[in-house]
Amino acid sequence: MPDEYDLIAALKEGNAQAFSLIFNAWYRDLVLFAGNCLAQQAACEDIVQSVFLKLWSERATLVIDTSLKSWLLRAVRNACLDEIRHRNVVFEHESYVLSSLRPDDLVDTENYVLYSELQRHLHRALERMPEAYREAFELNRFEGLKYREIAGKLNVSERTVEDRIGKAISFLRKYLREFLVMAGWLVLRYGLW
Repeated sequence: MPDEYDLIAALKEGNAQAFSLIFNAWYRDLVLFAGNCLAQQAACEDIVQSVFLKLWSERATLVIDTSLKSWLLRAVRNACLDEIRHRNVVFEHESYVLSSLRPDDLVDTENYVLYSELQRHLHRALERMPEAYREAFELNRFEGLKYREIAGKLNVSERTVEDRIGKAISFLRKYLREFLVMAGWLVLRYGLW
């Protein structure tokens, strides 16, 4: 691996290869480091990816007064602490809302929470989905367009639209599997939905 100062200089100039070298060298270790603060693997990966996104997007104005390793570790630690603070605020708010409910309101609240969580997971999945699949899926499911209408709008064949929507659904099944298993457990345990 090239000298750290050379990598930082190349990164500041927009050298994608330098960024790839830094990413490949540190990604795994930073995810493991984030795991010291957060138990969820996906959250750790999201945080590390956001740190690398910041590194790339702010590369021209980046000031690294210590080693690159120290900068990355500090950025991940700070992002983890922000996430923990955010979770505490959410937890306190949910606790407050739940404590102010009457017992017969609880089922509706649990349904709402599950629905909100599903919406959040779906939104995140759609952001990670390839654009062509997402566009066809959203036109079909959210705007109610038929395959023929989507094909005309996107200037592709109906078969291509069908294929893209099928791949989008497959992507969503894989991405949402863990959440849907958890939601199914809640449904069985508490009789929700």
